Amino acid sequence: MAEENADILFHIPLSPTPEGEGLLRQSCLKESAGILPLLPLESVVNSETEPSPSGRGQGEVVTFIGVLDDGAVSLGAEALDALRSARHVIAGGRLLVLLADHITEARHYDLTGYLAQVPGWIAAALANDEAVVVLATGDPLCHGIAGFLASKLDAARVKILPNLSTVQLAFAALGLPWQTARIVSVHAKDAGEWTHGASRDHGLYALAQLCRREEVLAVLTSPDNTPGRIARMLDVEAMADLFDMAVAERLSQPQQRVTGFLSVAEVAGSAFADPNVVILKRKIASPSPVLFGVSDADFRQRKPEKGLITKREVRAVSLARLQLRRDSTLWDIGAGSGSVGLEAARLCPDGEVYAIEKNADDIANIEHNHRAWGLSNYRCVHGKAPQGLDAWPDPDAVFIGGSGGELAELIELCFRRLKPGGWLVMNFVTLENLATAIATLKRLDATWDVCQLQAARSQPILDMQRLAAENPVWIISAHIESTAGIKRLQASLGESLQPWPANHPIGCRRIEP
Repeated sequence: MAEENADILFHIPLSPTPEGEGLLRQSCLKESAGILPLLPLESVVNSETEPSPSGRGQGEVVTFIGVLDDGAVSLGAEALDALRSARHVIAGGRLLVLLADHITEARHYDLTGYLAQVPGWIAAALANDEAVVVLATGDPLCHGIAGFLASKLDAARVKILPNLSTVQLAFAALGLPWQTARIVSVHAKDAGEWTHGASRDHGLYALAQLCRREEVLAVLTSPDNTPGRIARMLDVEAMADLFDMAVAERLSQPQQRVTGFLSVAEVAGSAFADPNVVILKRKIASPSPVLFGVSDADFRQRKPEKGLITKREVRAVSLARLQLRRDSTLWDIGAGSGSVGLEAARLCPDGEVYAIEKNADDIANIEHNHRAWGLSNYRCVHGKAPQGLDAWPDPDAVFIGGSGGELAELIELCFRRLKPGGWLVMNFVTLENLATAIATLKRLDATWDVCQLQAARSQPILDMQRLAAENPVWIISAHIESTAGIKRLQASLGESLQPWPANHPIGCRRIEP
């Protein structure tokens, strides 16, 4: 589009300056005096207008205007008036071209690649009482730039003039109500095709999570994360049979096209014009999954005796002691069948669970359970802790179900890596491991408690019921809550201290290796 308007619009490349701040790539209309030189916005403003000593920056505002791909056609009188009176117009290059005929009196600034600097540009103009317009697509506050920029500015100097969002237009074209729809953007750095177990850095990660629990979704796509890639993600995650997909292409343009609802397979093999919006509609409403207290029978497990699994009663208490939140990051060391980590992943839909297990047979069971549960925020590796844990993000909580003979080392490592306020919860069935854990916690001056849990389950005997006792399990919950404890840990490990954030509730200090 820029090439078609090359006689009107010019893009001046960014060049370094000693100041290194406030620079931008300007898109300038031809003027009789020639093209404006590349300058910090502050310099452009100050060279044109001397602010009055009194009342400096008290009048003009920054107006965020929502624009559709029909250009000025869908703009109201107030938006058109703001464009005509603006001294500075900031937008992406495509929108500057789209409205070039309506902003001939303003200086144009392409924000592409410089979003973090835009609040400074706006503040400089407002300080000289010069009106600024920022153009955004559709509703600037719906996954748009206005939310970020307005939060950096004086609210009294900000005006928002929204347009219809592309989400509204897509649902209107399909004749569907959208008050319950979940909106998600997949604009992100290209991470390639989705694979099972992809990390949260992938642009489709949030969408994969939401598809587990939402009925209707509107997806703002990108040139990389296309409708086809989204469809293939659903197939990889075994959700292809759960959704129908509709694609709304080039909304408000002459080439607008909105498909009816297609199968995931049809979309996976098709190409669609940019820009586009995807609507996902679940075929049959899904029942909400059990979040807590899942039956042991819901996990495939290795069974030399009664099953290598953290039993439901012990699992419930252990999960309660971990103090998990929606966005917690959990380590599950010695994952066994994966029961603790998988149930935790359901409890932490906005968090992540990292698990490790050394037994190959158990790994196969974990992979089976993982796929059966359909979770995107759980990943497990085959290995023996502590090897490999250095690659994991710092946890909010750690569960140790098996230590592989490295218990003392693992406890030290967990306290080194735990985030402020984090809890370490351990399960033991042997006296030796219990004694090792208590001795290590005492040496590290940790705060801890232990409880013994011994459940008994009913079993039939003839036409009656009896209670069959399960093996006793010790559950240790530990954290370090004092500066003295952190210093003791530091002295024990011979490491340096870094201060916690000032708002840390217990004033501890973090240990860095």
